[in-house]
Amino acid sequence: MAIRKAFQKKKVRFLTIVTVIVAFSVTAKQFRQLVGENASSHSGKFTILNCFDMTSGTLACTVKESAKLYFYNIRAARVEEARQGATQSAFVDVMKKGLSKSASVKYAKKEGEKAAKLASRNTKHTLGPIISSGWDFFESVYYGGTFAEGLCRGSGTLIGTYAGGFLGERKLGRLGYLVGSHMGSWFGGKVGLMLYDIVNGVQFLLNSLQL
Repeated sequence: MAIRKAFQKKKVRFLTIVTVIVAFSVTAKQFRQLVGENASSHSGKFTILNCFDMTSGTLACTVKESAKLYFYNIRAARVEEARQGATQSAFVDVMKKGLSKSASVKYAKKEGEKAAKLASRNTKHTLGPIISSGWDFFESVYYGGTFAEGLCRGSGTLIGTYAGGFLGERKLGRLGYLVGSHMGSWFGGKVGLMLYDIVNGVQFLLNSLQL
């Protein structure tokens, strides 16, 4: 019964998040049409489909994602190295004290998780999220977007990278962090662009009313 209630809560939460995102996306699209192509966000026009054009789009995506993956992997490797080192060290220490093998493995695993959490906190401010955020900022400006557009997209990317990496690491460890960081980076950037278009559209409406 408790499991069923927990599942229903997660389902409701998921549907709520999806509904909010869809409404956010539709609103941003309407505002983009309202203000016109020149005044709306520019970098959002480069979609994932451009990554498969086998020309400049594919090259740009490959370089960008490879750079992000490299920096994300640095942090993930440090956390994993700390976990394994602490696990092995703790296992050897407790075995010397005469504990059973099963008890030693359990204790060593616990110590490894503690070390991984500590390493995760200490390496939280590595270059990965900052590189992703900065890249998206300059990409927005390069495609003709304003400074505000770049700032919104870059901020969304930064927050999304941290959030996605944190959630992914909790669920699947190192692999989860890498996947979560990538997905969070992409999703956060999109939300940042939506926010820019909505704010831009509201400002356009206010200026129209004043006229």
